[in-house]
Amino acid sequence: MLSLLDLSRRIDAGDLTPAAAIDRTREAIAAREPEVGAFVRVDPAPAVATAGPLAGIAVGIKDIIDTADMPTEMGSPIHAGWRPRADAPVVARLRALGAVPLAKTTTTPFAFMDPTATRNPHHPGHTPGGSSAGSAAAVAAGMLPLALGTQTGGSVIRPASFCGVVGIKPSFRLLPTVGVKCFSWALDTVGLFAAGVADAARALALLADRPGLDLPPTGPGTIRIGLVRQDFCAAPSAAAQQALTRAAMAAERAGASVHDLALPGLFGDAFAVHPTIQGFEARQALAWEYAHHREALPPALRAALDEAQGIETQAYDGARRTAHHARRSLKDVFGDGGVDVILTYSSAGAAPAGLASTGDSRFNRLWTLMGVPCVTVPAGTDDGLPLGVQVIARFGDDGRALAAARLIEQALA
Repeated sequence: MLSLLDLSRRIDAGDLTPAAAIDRTREAIAAREPEVGAFVRVDPAPAVATAGPLAGIAVGIKDIIDTADMPTEMGSPIHAGWRPRADAPVVARLRALGAVPLAKTTTTPFAFMDPTATRNPHHPGHTPGGSSAGSAAAVAAGMLPLALGTQTGGSVIRPASFCGVVGIKPSFRLLPTVGVKCFSWALDTVGLFAAGVADAARALALLADRPGLDLPPTGPGTIRIGLVRQDFCAAPSAAAQQALTRAAMAAERAGASVHDLALPGLFGDAFAVHPTIQGFEARQALAWEYAHHREALPPALRAALDEAQGIETQAYDGARRTAHHARRSLKDVFGDGGVDVILTYSSAGAAPAGLASTGDSRFNRLWTLMGVPCVTVPAGTDDGLPLGVQVIARFGDDGRALAAARLIEQALA
């Protein structure tokens, strides 16, 4: 994989120019893209900045995020060829830092569950996950050092886990969602994919203009980890369970304290209301597409929007109250539970065979609803397909989540 930090070090040392770094990325795309299919388009003649902390870093932009120099098509023929007049703020920030938004990466239509044609770089017969399929696959295949995705259910953490890369879903609204096609305004979160935790931390610190997020790994004896198995939903695969155990043991060897942590029943209730909030908001966010182009919507999304028409306002308001109570109670889980971070599954298992499904987000939805930072770290394989584990911290404590994830990453290595 291409490391953002390695490329930046070589550029800073004068061993590589920003333009040469972009050329190297293009060569990697030419070599791997035919088998992976991660891109909607690649800019044939991008402007390459010669200065800035991300100079020479090519970035993939999920194709629901506006770019002024490339169409933004939402993974749907309904918006084929649509050209925004302006970059989304997160893309404008990348350019200001010297990065090159080089390509638009594939997304499931409107970032829902109908799959793309993108293939898992580790096995072309398996899904890369979704909805940020192209972003995860492009980084995993070594075609990009950094890519943007979004998460409403599990669309950053799960594909990162399936593809064997680091993914971070930051705290809610840490990165702006202006200029991103909305699915659910209470849930949508912009996230990142990178080769390693340190790469992701540097990128997020720069994008959010918060240098404190780029912390060193937590030292021995300074981190308390609560192991959460999320017993209120179906169990993961045996391989996923083994990966979680392996990560917990590695963290303990590195000096962390690890103990089992059971979530109160309220969190099972919150997990259950995520679809109500998502569906009620999606039917409004996609009201124009549903009213004017319903038959052009893919089957899973069309069926979900059909069902969402029946969600009553009282049910939505009740779901929001349940989520609010759970968010407040999560502070007590960290405080009374005596933990700094939670360690849990990134996905129900390795990437499923075939391209008909993007996988199951049951180990992601609760944490998206809570708005807390989540980082997935590769933690082994199952028959050659990657498995990840997920590190979660309190709201706004993204630096601690990244530092703990880096500790686990290094301990597993």
